[in-house]
Amino acid sequence: MNELSKALGGIPVELLHIAIGLVGLAAFVGLNAVLLVWMERKVAGHFQRRPGPFEVGPHGLLQTVADAVKLIAKQLFMPKGADRILFWAAPFLAFLPVFVTLLPIPWGDVIVAHEVNLGILLILAFAGLGVLSLCLAGWSSNNKWSLLGAARAVAQSVAYEIPMLLSLLAVVMMTGTMNLSTIVESQGSWPWLWLGAMQPFAFLIYFICALAETNRAPFDLPEAESELTAGFHTEYSGMGFGLFFLAEYANMIVVSGVATALFLGGWKGPVMDGPWWFLIKVYALIFAMMWFRWTYPRVRFDQLLNIAWKWLIPLAIINLLATAVYIKVIGLNLPMM
Repeated sequence: MNELSKALGGIPVELLHIAIGLVGLAAFVGLNAVLLVWMERKVAGHFQRRPGPFEVGPHGLLQTVADAVKLIAKQLFMPKGADRILFWAAPFLAFLPVFVTLLPIPWGDVIVAHEVNLGILLILAFAGLGVLSLCLAGWSSNNKWSLLGAARAVAQSVAYEIPMLLSLLAVVMMTGTMNLSTIVESQGSWPWLWLGAMQPFAFLIYFICALAETNRAPFDLPEAESELTAGFHTEYSGMGFGLFFLAEYANMIVVSGVATALFLGGWKGPVMDGPWWFLIKVYALIFAMMWFRWTYPRVRFDQLLNIAWKWLIPLAIINLLATAVYIKVIGLNLPMM
């Protein structure tokens, strides 16, 4: 890396590392979208006995290609009366922050785009821009269904960010750090040595909040096709809609990657620690998210808010206080610390 830095005129090594990491992450986000679109269709086809996902190509293998061609070929359209700048800025604001949130996630012992001591804080800060993009998309579209979807997105995000933050704080208290690589290193290779086994309520709360923060069913109220047509992205077509689509699948990787690092031992596993364990755990969590989408019905909006404010936030506060008392009174001895 040092020789490469000298050859490129003395560009700082750290900057080169980040640039290479971003290129790798961009390739991964694209490939991941192709894989997850195919996986989502197959899960829907099997769970709900839908024949469509099996029709395009052998066993439906070309369905993703057909979807991509359809998105690229569609005309970009902006409704009359819409705010031109904000309307087109919203899809990019939804998609671009994803790369920053992927930077501190450790895929292996040395496979991380950029080590950040406050990695959890960085992810939470840039993840908050996602709801801003939904708000801009709904407000700038000059469409009442889009505006209602944006209002729902803001209320939902505010409600579920609080218990998610409280659940992550319990892990930070136990490990004494916000660096994701250090948190993974504090866990053992066997499942009972993972922080998820020591913090089951925090893991459950985080996973429910992750479903809501990524607008996945049964918490997909900001879109709610049967009520709001398509919610905040009703007026988007072609790659405008495609960027929201890519952001959703990339955000699924982010929330699953954070859950894997904080609760499931990261790259550690019972046999041969390595990045393959990280990928297996991430895609197992994504499969569970798809499973819930195609199994459970959408909740009502009042039920959505009641789950957060009446159940998840009190439970997260109790869990955080119990963790603090346990650490203070009994002490804590993590496997690798």
